[in-house]
Amino acid sequence: MAKRTRAEAEAAVRTLIEWAGDDPDREGLIDTPARVARSYLELFSGYANDPREYLQRTFSEVAGYDELVVLKDIRVVSFCEHHMLPVTGRAHVGYLPDKRVVGISKLARVVQGFARRLQIQEKLTAEIAQAIQDILQPLGVGVVIEAEHSCMTLRGVNTTGSKLITSTLLGVIRDDPRTRGEFLGLARER
Repeated sequence: MAKRTRAEAEAAVRTLIEWAGDDPDREGLIDTPARVARSYLELFSGYANDPREYLQRTFSEVAGYDELVVLKDIRVVSFCEHHMLPVTGRAHVGYLPDKRVVGISKLARVVQGFARRLQIQEKLTAEIAQAIQDILQPLGVGVVIEAEHSCMTLRGVNTTGSKLITSTLLGVIRDDPRTRGEFLGLARER
């Protein structure tokens, strides 16, 4: 697929403004195409890099630590691939280390890297979990995402306040009922 230029992106925004019924040359909208193009660079920055690379630097000096590592309430901002409307919520990511751990900011970066793409939440949840499993090779991984989908809350069925909850559990977090319960309990705790 050929990469489009910024000028082409701005022209597309002008077209959408006209299609919606407004004048892209009026004072309040004159700079909107450029602003939208700049914001899309940030909102879809997940295409610019491989989020799995954030997990490459690990630490093996864990002093025998062998319990769950859980990072909760990671802000998720994504866009529904069906309507290009915002999906916002929280991710809870955990893993049971085997021999290596990763800096906690890297877990948040992995979530953001995959989220900053056109997505469906189910795929996003699975991609995050699989990346952690593949790179860190822990005994288990758990990812839970709770998010509100603007395509449902602002239009369509207009179900304000509804949230979709998805989970991907791998390894012992999936197979061991005690570990599964511990992870899900920590993810739910407020």
